Amino acid sequence: MAKLYFKYGAMGSSKTANALITRFNYQERGMKVWLIKPALDTRDGLDVVYSRVGLQATADVIEQETDIFALFTAEHRDCHAVIADECQFFTVEQVDQLRRIVDLFDVPVLCFGLRTDFLTHLFAGSRRLFEVADSITEIKTICSCGKKAIVNARIDDNGKIITRGGQILLGGNDSYVAMCHACWTEEIRRQEAEESREEPAL
Repeated sequence: MAKLYFKYGAMGSSKTANALITRFNYQERGMKVWLIKPALDTRDGLDVVYSRVGLQATADVIEQETDIFALFTAEHRDCHAVIADECQFFTVEQVDQLRRIVDLFDVPVLCFGLRTDFLTHLFAGSRRLFEVADSITEIKTICSCGKKAIVNARIDDNGKIITRGGQILLGGNDSYVAMCHACWTEEIRRQEAEESREEPAL
């Protein structure tokens, strides 16, 4: 029986590389894969799935209003697997549509993406995947201290951690760094203490 898979990790955990390697493994066996990505992810080109290790492929772009189930039914029923990159940006309804592909067509759907945003809050797509996925796997990476990284810390041009702003800000190593929760909170405390010392006396 096919399954809906959610494979998540912090920034820099090679999620996209895993997605592209999985695609290659299917194709090497003569199987057809439908590779998709949300339109919100435009970092490396609208229809490009790119990993920092150098792997890349062309993907179908999914707009927020796209019915993935209907598109699969109309154009991709001959696929042996669906692979979705940056799945945290899918809507709740689109995750449910991926679930229907698994249930009604017995085709495995493998979703790769982030669990939480820069303030450790779940993305809507990720939350729904935690609720309905058959298999949930963490792709691990480490903080600079050596502990497991779980926070996607957003940083400014000076390397300082940002704690305000919208949930979605596209970026790579120049905008985000994976940290353990202890280092993240300690660095925020250090920055706040430094800023309070710099405030002029009234």
